[in-house]
This record gives sequence, C-alpha cells and structure tokens, in this order.
Amino acid sequence: MQRLLVVDDEERIREVIREYAELYEFQVTEASDGMEAVDCVKKNDFDIIVMDIMMPKLDGYSACKEIKKIKDIPVIMLSARGEEYDKLYGFEVGVDDYVVKPFSPKELMARIRAVMARVSASKKTEDVITYQGLVINFTAREVTIDGQKAQMTPKEYDLLFYLVRNMNIALSREKLLEEVWGFDFYGDDRTVDTHIKMLRNSLGPYRGLIVTLRGMGYKFEKIN
Repeated sequence: MQRLLVVDDEERIREVIREYAELYEFQVTEASDGMEAVDCVKKNDFDIIVMDIMMPKLDGYSACKEIKKIKDIPVIMLSARGEEYDKLYGFEVGVDDYVVKPFSPKELMARIRAVMARVSASKKTEDVITYQGLVINFTAREVTIDGQKAQMTPKEYDLLFYLVRNMNIALSREKLLEEVWGFDFYGDDRTVDTHIKMLRNSLGPYRGLIVTLRGMGYKFEKIN
C-alpha cells in the first residue's frame, strides 16, 4: 500500500484529502504543521507528501527543505498563491508540483499519480553516463564533476536527467515544461530558461553540453 503524508493546519482539508486518498488505497498519515511533518518523516517512510505552504511553527517551504535533507520524497505543495515567483522558489527548494487552493480532490489525486509515475520511471533507469570528468548516475540520482559531487536542486536533477535521456534530441521549451514540470504547470518559457541557467552553472566546465536552439529550446549534445 502506498503511503501518503498530508500536512495542513486545517483539519477539514486533511479530512477531504484522506477520504479521497483512501479510495485510491493510500495509507494516510496526517500532520498539522511543518515541524510535525519533519518529525513524521524521521520516524516513517512515505511515498509522497502533500503539504500546505502557510502553516504555524514551520512553513511548507522550510519543512520541504528539512525533509529533503533527510529523505528524497516527492512533495506536492498546496498554495493559496499561484504567482510564478512562488513556484520557482518552491522548485528550487525541492517541490515537485503545485496545487492552488481551492482545489479539486480529483485533480489532486491525478497530480499525485503523475508525480509518483515520474519518480518511479526515474528510479527504473540504471545507466551511468560519463563524459571526461562528468559522471551522471541515474540510479543514485547523483552527478559528480571532476570527482566532486555536484550540488543541485531536485528540479535541476530532473531537468538534466530528462535532457540526457533524450540526448541529441531537440526539445522545445513547451516539451520540457510538460515532461519535467507536468502537463498542467502554469509557468512559461522563463521557467525553463531560468533552470537551464542554474543547471549550466552547476555543471561548470561541462555547461557547454547543454546547447541552446535559438527560438526553439535546448538539447544535450550526444556524448561519444
């Protein structure tokens, strides 16, 4: 049975999510604030977390940061705000998707399934790709550059892995948004461009492997 942690200071929202999640045969654990959520993760394993941003004691962004230090669990954030800046900041700290309040429980469950499917597909990849001093380990979800482990955000890893899996294929910004952020992410091309810039900075001397296709998108050049 798949395990879901629901974190929200509003009891009614937790109850609604629990009711729907249990219909999909999830085992549901509830937490009412960020600190309680971090404590739950320390003591238990979860397949996915649905968490509100605005909570007492520890907000959702801060809780997500702490959780990602402990375990690599996908996080869907519930937000009353839908501004692009909030989403970009959330992706930088490890958020996998957003659902804006008020939300449809059916839509939330669809997003949960979509995020879990992406994570599952990523874990099934066992290849290790090397190019000079760049080593990309899909299984370990790890990148090393000249022997040093790269420090990347979760979304940078997702973007790099997708580019590499589709090596030497021209990928439009729209395609990257659909595949890396989700088909119904409400961002725009700047979201992709911002993360490509961050990713190139993280790759350092190997930044040139990500090629810009003017007016179209990007591709990861084939490694010989």
